[in-house]
Amino acid sequence: MNQRVAAKNTPPEEWGPFPWRGGGPPGPWRQHAPGWESKRRFLFRRALAGLMLLTASGIGGMALLALLVTRLFEGSGHTALMIWLGGCALLITTSLLIIAFGMHAYRRYVNPLAEIMAAADAVADGDLSVRVPERAPGEFGRLTRSFNRMAGELERNDQQRRNLTADVAHELRTPLHIIQGNLEGIIDGVYTASPEQLEAMLDETYTLARIVADLQTLAQAETGQLAFTREEVQVDGLLADLQAGFGPWAKSKDIALEVACSDSGLLVEADAGRLDQALSNLVGNAIRHTPAGGAILLAAGRQASRIFITVQDNGEGIPEADLPYIFDRFWRGDRSRTRQEGSGSGLGLAIARQIIVQHGGTIHVASQAGEGTRFTVTLPGV
Repeated sequence: MNQRVAAKNTPPEEWGPFPWRGGGPPGPWRQHAPGWESKRRFLFRRALAGLMLLTASGIGGMALLALLVTRLFEGSGHTALMIWLGGCALLITTSLLIIAFGMHAYRRYVNPLAEIMAAADAVADGDLSVRVPERAPGEFGRLTRSFNRMAGELERNDQQRRNLTADVAHELRTPLHIIQGNLEGIIDGVYTASPEQLEAMLDETYTLARIVADLQTLAQAETGQLAFTREEVQVDGLLADLQAGFGPWAKSKDIALEVACSDSGLLVEADAGRLDQALSNLVGNAIRHTPAGGAILLAAGRQASRIFITVQDNGEGIPEADLPYIFDRFWRGDRSRTRQEGSGSGLGLAIARQIIVQHGGTIHVASQAGEGTRFTVTLPGV
């Protein structure tokens, strides 16, 4: 990390032909850079040698031309010399201009292109941390920025994949260990196969089934394969069903669950079951994070052609640093919290977002630690 910072803070003129050579990221990026540098030097030397050969041939040709002109027009040797010197001066000046233009084109086009190609080779070899310095102007500058965005997205997706694998393994390990421990205890005679023991193991199988079902739902939603049966859904009825379904749980925790709908005629075209699933994840999340004596408000209204639904609580809130990650898979605000009753699989908010997005809507969160959280869902109105 310190090497990247040092490279970033190094002035461009000190970077050299390949800026990552003096402190860039390790791995394939370093391995590909010397190869591309040698190729560029080889091509440049070939072009320079060709130009020098062409210039030398031109000087000789000018001598022959001067001699031929002098003989045709019966000029003196002085005339031939003047023609030859003038032609050589013109040829050398043209060659110098070509060299200057070539050097400019080399720095402006060849260098950035070689850097991008070397970086692409590094990405192909698995080094997703590679970035190309964004100092090239014009089209190559835009190409560099696009490449860096692509590499950043690939790196982020790869990290999410790794995190997902680790999180799935962690979530499945706990219920499996509980089931395995209970079964081994029963076989060894430590526990008796009582209804309580069997019920505890059955609860853990339900947990496993819920995690697997949530993962399947999320995977289908992210790939656009989640089936929807769209119909006109009354928003006030949807909120009333949520209140009826979650009311007993909220009451058992001494939490007031209220509904406020400004218009009883609010309609959205949606899959009622999937939309209820998304909002249920939000309401269940609010109940889990609202202390006894708190309140949760389900509200709905219209703004232009959009219908908004809010789930607001006055619970513990979410720290500002965690807000960008709450829709990630298996995200939990308290990383040290173990699985508790109703703690959820950590997939609820990710599923809710995917379902809302599939309905052409958006979901936003506003929260402050210690003061509560408000989720706002907007959907196209009918």
